[in-house]
Amino acid sequence: MTALTTTLQTFFTDRLLRQRQVSQHTLSAYRDTLRLLLVFASDQKKREPSKLEIDDLDAPLIGAFLDHLENQRKNSVRTRNARLAAIRSLFRYAAFRHPEYAALIERVLAIPPKRFDQTLVGFLTEPELDALLATIDRSTWTGRRDHALFGLAAQTGLRASELIGLRCADVHLGAGAHVSCLGKGRKQRITPLTSSTTNTLRVWLAEREGQAQEPLFPTKTGRALSRDALEHRVAKYVAIGAKNCPSLGRKKITMHVLRHSAAMRLLRAGVDNSVIALWLGHEHIATTQIYLHADLELKERALARTCPPNIAPGRYRPADKLLAFLEAL
Repeated sequence: MTALTTTLQTFFTDRLLRQRQVSQHTLSAYRDTLRLLLVFASDQKKREPSKLEIDDLDAPLIGAFLDHLENQRKNSVRTRNARLAAIRSLFRYAAFRHPEYAALIERVLAIPPKRFDQTLVGFLTEPELDALLATIDRSTWTGRRDHALFGLAAQTGLRASELIGLRCADVHLGAGAHVSCLGKGRKQRITPLTSSTTNTLRVWLAEREGQAQEPLFPTKTGRALSRDALEHRVAKYVAIGAKNCPSLGRKKITMHVLRHSAAMRLLRAGVDNSVIALWLGHEHIATTQIYLHADLELKERALARTCPPNIAPGRYRPADKLLAFLEAL
């Protein structure tokens, strides 16, 4: 057994599970990253993954792997940086166990994350959201499940992983109707429900007839939905809805866009940023500022309040043709 094999195994069993007690989502992310790296290194070195050594994973190979993620696998820069963070975590752990590889490990840890442009968040307007939900065929069991699921996502802003993890017992439809979930960072969160969402979930739970600890939104075989299944369902309904609402087809819509839509709805209703941060389960209120940047209507209202009194807003237009010529230069 090679030094890399034993280090990798103890990294997961001792470092991540016993010492840090990471969540299953974090464990899966690290597992997928290192599996991709080992497959790539095996192909480059013409050697089985179990026979690779630590010095096979040097800085040039890690750099080539990161380029492979972006160019061949078409990963975003964010994903590339997340993969790099997992690799660096492994090498920091390896530095204590194998000081003889200190120089190699130092060069790997020196690989910087890549900078990227901060784009505006995407979200759905109320007409677009209504059009998306209207495409769901509620005459079938799957359609009624999806209508309840996506309606809940758009109202509460729950993450895809939080929706998947919901159990029947997590929904409380009495006085002060709400849904509780264990969110990112192991934070317990309670999100209130509107009357329409409450009625939809009440009908769904009556049809679902599940035990308390069973998935709220299961597959036909009773298992919890996967993340890929959710994204597949979203893409399907967007393609159908774009026929009646063309703007849906011009947007890249994922489950996270529904979360952004819930945040924008709260923002436009005048809800304070700190409340929105608590609602979404953000660790820092600064994370919520991205929605302020994305809301053009909010900026236009702010601009309207800055106009001098008794002066209609508008753009300066010179009356003289010669001045207009000079202004156009």
